[in-house]
Amino acid sequence: MSRMGGMPFLGAGAIAAALSPAAAVDALDAALRAGLDPEADPPRGAVAADAGEMLVMPSSAPGAVGVKLVTVAPDNPSRGRPRIQGVYVLFDPDTLAPAALLDGIGLTNLRTAAVSALAVRHLAAPGARRLLVFGTGAQAAAHIGALRTVAPGIAHVDVVGRDRGRLEAFVARCAEEHGVDAHAAAPDAVAVADIVVCATTARQPLFDGASVADTATVVAIGSHEPAAREVDEHLAGRATVVVESRTSALREAGDVIAAVEAGALDPGALVPLAALVRGETRPADGAPRLFKSTGMAWEDLVVAAAAAREAVS
Repeated sequence: MSRMGGMPFLGAGAIAAALSPAAAVDALDAALRAGLDPEADPPRGAVAADAGEMLVMPSSAPGAVGVKLVTVAPDNPSRGRPRIQGVYVLFDPDTLAPAALLDGIGLTNLRTAAVSALAVRHLAAPGARRLLVFGTGAQAAAHIGALRTVAPGIAHVDVVGRDRGRLEAFVARCAEEHGVDAHAAAPDAVAVADIVVCATTARQPLFDGASVADTATVVAIGSHEPAAREVDEHLAGRATVVVESRTSALREAGDVIAAVEAGALDPGALVPLAALVRGETRPADGAPRLFKSTGMAWEDLVVAAAAAREAVS
């Protein structure tokens, strides 16, 4: 941990050192069990810029206040720079004075995978062994590690990617870092997968939802845009659909919005993640489970506060 402008600064490495994926999952679990209400989060703010946009995600909870500022610059990869960049600011809950800065992308990678893992902990069938990942970016990598903390039986990982070179490098790294049987695969591998992770920038469904096994769990985290989706209405229509909050899902989750507009999904059937964690509901038997995440500010706040506490303890 370093200092910036007199405040502690946690870079991506310091965040990872302070809080493991398993600890991040437990922090989110504890916050929801303690009564945190995701529906109380303010909407994500977006500010247009010439090079893209800036997203503003503030949140307040008992004992913690913070805001994430993230920029999205679509042309950056062609310049050799990250598409997404940002910072997180924690404030002292009593005085509201700035208390700590965290690397926004290191935090996002940790919290997004941890939220997915929390959902999978309550959704996946016991003994899940085969994981299928769409994508070869940072979130795809983070999800493999996080999911193996809640589904330790995962021994086989299939990966689908558009760039052959990146795909082969990702598969090799996956096998080396996690000690699993890893392979490049095609989208039809969904038919034999126990858990499917969609971590892409896709605008249209990645696979035929009818091919997903009745015992499988699908996690879709790639988009928070109402016009983009990674899964089709056929999957959403036959699955137990879990979301962070109904309000945010119906505002931002294209996977959910398209299914509702097609008449395949009743908005009232959406299951809030908090209700699942608290044991107030359970997924239906004999049907797939779909967790659609848009990413919410309360998640960043919980994980940032936990990481900062651990870093200074």
